[in-house]
Amino acid sequence: MDENQLLEMLEEIRNGSMNPNDAVRVLRRLPFADIGQAKIDHHRQLRTGQPEAIYGPGKTINQCVSIVRELLENGSGPVVLSRPTPDQIEAVTLAHEGALVEASSVIWRPAEYRHEKIVIASAGTADLPVALESAAILRAYGIQPIHVSDIGVAGLHRFLAELDNLIDADIVITIAGMEGALATAVGGVTAAPVIAVPTSVGYGASLNGVTALLAMHAACAAGITVVGIDNGFGAAMATIRILDMRRNK
Repeated sequence: MDENQLLEMLEEIRNGSMNPNDAVRVLRRLPFADIGQAKIDHHRQLRTGQPEAIYGPGKTINQCVSIVRELLENGSGPVVLSRPTPDQIEAVTLAHEGALVEASSVIWRPAEYRHEKIVIASAGTADLPVALESAAILRAYGIQPIHVSDIGVAGLHRFLAELDNLIDADIVITIAGMEGALATAVGGVTAAPVIAVPTSVGYGASLNGVTALLAMHAACAAGITVVGIDNGFGAAMATIRILDMRRNK
């Protein structure tokens, strides 16, 4: 339940179109719903603006099906199953109509289109899986991102060719492995918030993304926000939080 839905329910109680006992039954599930194998946080959207997402790894197929059902039937906003296995995807799409399978996510009830310009800038082709995850989550929340790919600093002319997109963006999600230098380059040319995602792509001393992670934290371009290694989902959700704060002011 989001804030608008709560206000509508209160108005229905006030004008007599909803019985208070019915409202109590709805509100009883609002803090969380205990479905036996999980406690679904229906109150999260009211607190943070975004509903709870489902992390697929480690969950059984039945758990995924049950949690999606609870969110669809008693929640509001987008329903996102993140990083599911092929078996999980098959089960949830058969059990629940309207699923959109995109990159490493399954999405139901995507939000209405919104007009902010979000740029996803990825350094190399090997970073695409993380970039695609970010793009899928943004689309679940109504954002159609612009993806500029293969602009790593080893080919600086390719980066410079995208300056207009980077400068005009409301937010830039920067995705890079190796030494993670793209985040500093982007942070030095745009006034937009930069959310940097280190990836586990790279040779020997890249240490499965640790080098990029530390380099992004040590960036000399001030004010870069860094999320965890390969965390395209987290970068997208950070973007939505920033946009929602701007919209609600």
